[in-house]
Amino acid sequence: MRIRSDVPRRAGLALTALAFAALGSSPSVGLAQEGPEVTVDGPAVILTNIPFSLTLRTEDGENARYRVRSADGRELAAGPLPIRAETRVDGLRVAGDGLPLTVEVVADQGTASESVDAPRFPGWISLLPPLIAIALALIFRHVVVSLFFGIWLGGFFIEGLNPLYGLWRSIDTFIVPSLADPDNASILMFSALLSAMVGVISRSGGTRGIVEAVRPLATTPRRAQLATFFAGIGIFFDDYANTLIVGNTFRPITDRLKVSREKLAYLVDSTAAPVVTIVFVSTWVGFEISLIRDGLRIAAEQTADPALAGALAAASPFTVFLSSIPFLFYPILALFMVALVIVTQRDFGPMHAAETRARTGGGVFRPGSQLMVNTEETGLDAPEGAPLRWYNAAIPVLTVVLVVLLGLYFNGRNEIGPASLWDTFGAADPFKAILWGSLSGCIVAIVLATSQRILSLKEALDGWLSGIRAMTMGFVILTLAWSLGEVTNQLATAQYLTQVLEGSLAPELVPVLTFATAAVVSFCTGTSWATMTILLPLVVPLIVALGGAAGFETGEGGALLVSSISSVLAGSIFGDHCSPISDTTVLSSMASACDHMDHVRTQLPYALIVAVVAMLFGHVGTSYGLPTWAAYILGIAILLAAMRFLGRPVPARA
Repeated sequence: MRIRSDVPRRAGLALTALAFAALGSSPSVGLAQEGPEVTVDGPAVILTNIPFSLTLRTEDGENARYRVRSADGRELAAGPLPIRAETRVDGLRVAGDGLPLTVEVVADQGTASESVDAPRFPGWISLLPPLIAIALALIFRHVVVSLFFGIWLGGFFIEGLNPLYGLWRSIDTFIVPSLADPDNASILMFSALLSAMVGVISRSGGTRGIVEAVRPLATTPRRAQLATFFAGIGIFFDDYANTLIVGNTFRPITDRLKVSREKLAYLVDSTAAPVVTIVFVSTWVGFEISLIRDGLRIAAEQTADPALAGALAAASPFTVFLSSIPFLFYPILALFMVALVIVTQRDFGPMHAAETRARTGGGVFRPGSQLMVNTEETGLDAPEGAPLRWYNAAIPVLTVVLVVLLGLYFNGRNEIGPASLWDTFGAADPFKAILWGSLSGCIVAIVLATSQRILSLKEALDGWLSGIRAMTMGFVILTLAWSLGEVTNQLATAQYLTQVLEGSLAPELVPVLTFATAAVVSFCTGTSWATMTILLPLVVPLIVALGGAAGFETGEGGALLVSSISSVLAGSIFGDHCSPISDTTVLSSMASACDHMDHVRTQLPYALIVAVVAMLFGHVGTSYGLPTWAAYILGIAILLAAMRFLGRPVPARA
């Protein structure tokens, strides 16, 4: 899941008050005086001893100052409060009977005070909604019910253990705002438009045409999977576009050759975020570089060594990002694992069972599975006698890719002017570009179908609507996954996990522990970008404080610093890759028309093996002096051995 600008989101409880100074006998105040109007935004839930923030604002408080006190009278924070500007008070903690808090504001107009209260729980409570939802989904395979239960549980806690009010909050606080979020709406619209384009292509015979055109090349399951793999690598500029284009395009081909939908979903998922993270011209680059820049700035401000501080402040975030690419062990090894699975045609665990079922005539998806896309939907078959022309599918898909690339380039130039290609792509708004691309693809598909008189305009629009209807289940699950992600934001799940996993440790262990921390946070919250946003500003100053950046100022050190940065990025991708509540995982199931939990169950063993190898040889090995190239050789050797001894050949087709 990607949340670009406001992560972690602060869902506050607005407590706006007009406070009045009490009538008193002080000789300096002769009459009752009205205090300033003060707005206080606080957290929905307060976790014991976990830092939280308040946001204060006054519209008429000249020369105002604030003071935050706990219920036992301790002063937690104080400072000036500028008029008509938000003041964020960070690092507040309460324990025991510290609630309610009192915010006092003293200004020329008088004094105002406001009580701030919220349900208080031990930190581990914040883990229950995502973990229980994930566990229920894995056990019972009813992902909609499981996700909604997790959302309700979050509302239950936020409403002070009131089950009915928790149900109302599920809708008005989590689900509706998730739909209203502009970025989420863009993803839904992009998915709908791309599915609608596929509907028109199918209705016009383009899908069958491309299957027939590829038939001489994709003659075996291995070749079909290799084609899918290379297409995933080729669409490197955005993970959402990668997932939806590759899955929808190659699904008819893999279906024909009896490759399971679970395997297709794995191929699609494993060549999306890993590729986009490694390639330095993508929609992720600007975001990651901005986080690296902030981490370096914070570390420079906190270090006592003037030479190191100057080097950190002057360092190019883009250069540091490029230096971190060789340490992205999980994404790189994950891509190798995909290639290894395809070339050897060996599988293990639930994936082997799925492939055996598909190859021996049991169906490309499990009987009784809950497909994310209804591929049996009527209205998508080509008319009798319609020409099966491959270019009626290829041209709209290529239009999407081309328009997205051009959109990223020109949108980025509008933001920052002439610049390098990676800076331009990084500054672009990817959501606008993918919307432009998917809409263009729809228009081109309709024009091709109607201009060749294969479909009337009404038939083309019927196919367009049928494509959207086929994605209904995917839209529901995607919305619920976002809503559960918002639950974790309001319950401060990521902050709790970060606090628990922090500690005093040897600098050589920081990369591997950072990877594990990022993986857990990303898995529980379903968002890699939020995890990066939370951890990078913490990890960079931490490794610098522990001496991991020694020599950075002379250019002869800093490997642990770069490795720690890579660990945040790689761990975030791993957790997001495995999480059932991640939007990229959901989109992979949608694009592949696969049962969502079947995709999660079959992919998880492969991802876990790659993660263990990446941690052991990559992050631990290189921290203790193992060359990067040696770490990759050892890692690849272990993956080869795992496929040799764990994997079993997939049976030939019946």
